[in-house]
Amino acid sequence: MKIDLTDTTAGEINKALVQGRRAIGTPAVGMVLTLVIVTDEENAYDALKAANDASREHPSRTLVVVKRVSRTPRDRTSSRLDAEVRVGADAGTGETVVLRLYGEVVGQADSVVLPLLLPDAPVVVWWPVNAPLDPAKDPLGALAQRRVTDTYAAEEPVRELTARAAAYTPGDTDLSWTRITPWRSMLAAALDQVTCKVQAVEVEGEEFNPSCELLAMWLADRLDVPVRLSPSAGPGLTAVRMDTTCGPITLDRADGSLATLSIEGQPARAVALKRRDTAELIAEELRRLDPDDTYASALRYGVDRLDTVPRQAAGESFDASGEGTPDAEAPAGTAEAEVPAKGAAVAEPEPVEQAAKAPAKKAAARTAKKAPARKATAK
Repeated sequence: MKIDLTDTTAGEINKALVQGRRAIGTPAVGMVLTLVIVTDEENAYDALKAANDASREHPSRTLVVVKRVSRTPRDRTSSRLDAEVRVGADAGTGETVVLRLYGEVVGQADSVVLPLLLPDAPVVVWWPVNAPLDPAKDPLGALAQRRVTDTYAAEEPVRELTARAAAYTPGDTDLSWTRITPWRSMLAAALDQVTCKVQAVEVEGEEFNPSCELLAMWLADRLDVPVRLSPSAGPGLTAVRMDTTCGPITLDRADGSLATLSIEGQPARAVALKRRDTAELIAEELRRLDPDDTYASALRYGVDRLDTVPRQAAGESFDASGEGTPDAEAPAGTAEAEVPAKGAAVAEPEPVEQAAKAPAKKAAARTAKKAPARKATAK
């Protein structure tokens, strides 16, 4: 059931919610939280669809705040609130209110949302795009116990992570962090199977993916070992290689759905590690409403402390121990020359004449071997 309200107020929206519940025969309110989605018109449909799918696990009242941009100076000075109320099958297992704000009311979104919050229920605010630099100081973020952002949607994700670390407040979280939950669980389970010490780690994934940086920072923070970041073609995270005293441990996912876990001395195992959609990520975040201390610790570790190595640009490949080895396919002369230590003996280059004679002698020997075969063919 849908109810459209034009140039309305929060009181009229509450009345429409009560009328909708009575019309479908469910006057009681059985929702556990209020989910506030702050987005633009372009991303409103996808965000609302993900929230409706997540409401099957977490029945909630979903408030979608769409801040419309006024085109003329006259429209900017006027204020208007349009609402679309959805209950029943059109709103999943909860209630949905789409709020479109025009003019000066755009800057007073918190005063519009506050009367529509469920009483005595937690509040979660989610910014799919264009999240504020400090979510806790945002007027809408100040109403919530949990504030969900997504640095993957930012123009410069790595710089966004640095800003998130500087402005972190307990209750903040990031969907880029939620995306690596299966990776963290699998790596922790792999280390539980061996009694070895990790010496170095390499994280491989596509460039400008904040999930790769967050996973690397989590490993560096928890294991206290050097972690190397290497770019790949993706999709997303592709591999994690850990060098331990008992041999290498590798978790490799090349196709984005099925990964292979390899532990020294054990047979390789296939692991389901598919890339999850936004609805699954939001559903996971709504399962816990307390501050995520693990995320805070990994975020504060700092991106600058990671060892980022552009493998393709350097023409090198790195093993699990973190030592560089020349790429077999790299053309000769691309590797950088090593500077000898002071006082070390330097090998003299082979004379040009002797170097030129060596290929000639090899060619003569090959010709001598092939000569009898040619004579036999001629006969």
